[in-house]
Amino acid sequence: MKISIGIIDDHQLFLKSLVLMLHTFKKYEVVVQATNGQDLQNKMKADTSIPEIMLIDVNMPVMDGVATASWLNQHYPAMKLVALSMNDTDKTIIEMIKAGCCAYLLKDTHPNDLEKALNEIQLKGYYNADVSNINFRRLLNYEQDLIKLNEKEKTFLQLACSDLTYKQIAALMFLSERTIDGYRESLFQKLNVQSRVGMALEAIRKGFVKL
Repeated sequence: MKISIGIIDDHQLFLKSLVLMLHTFKKYEVVVQATNGQDLQNKMKADTSIPEIMLIDVNMPVMDGVATASWLNQHYPAMKLVALSMNDTDKTIIEMIKAGCCAYLLKDTHPNDLEKALNEIQLKGYYNADVSNINFRRLLNYEQDLIKLNEKEKTFLQLACSDLTYKQIAALMFLSERTIDGYRESLFQKLNVQSRVGMALEAIRKGFVKL
């Protein structure tokens, strides 16, 4: 049986192109298409097809990606939500993660990478491009208590999962920006990531940060 997917995007050409692309992936089938969150709500009320994975555009009229993801997370908690956008700013990505997304993919992602991401999401429940080249089984079995964080690092990690800049975090923690840079690099290494987005995903997934 194929894995069901829903797509929400207000750009019709991109939406139709993505549907055609996904149909070339043997394991997946698009069962719902919508142009914004409100349109999706109306269609899901009229249709009993509940997709296992939902691809959500971030910038949409009427009901944007953050509001849509929050609504889906509340009403369909088992659904795997994936943000899809041309915008890769930290603030936007973290907002979508907070709203319940388990992955954040750019619209210019190569089809092979998209298929790989969907496979990981279906199998593991999340996809983090930062750790795509390491052993996922080892990562998922890596217990939280094996990663030792001091109180300062925990505080920094919590603040880093917000839309604050590193300079603002330094001010709030009464530390120099150089010290904050040190915490960041240390946590990148401990969590096996290469970016703030990857750090936020791993912190949330491992339970270090509660949203």
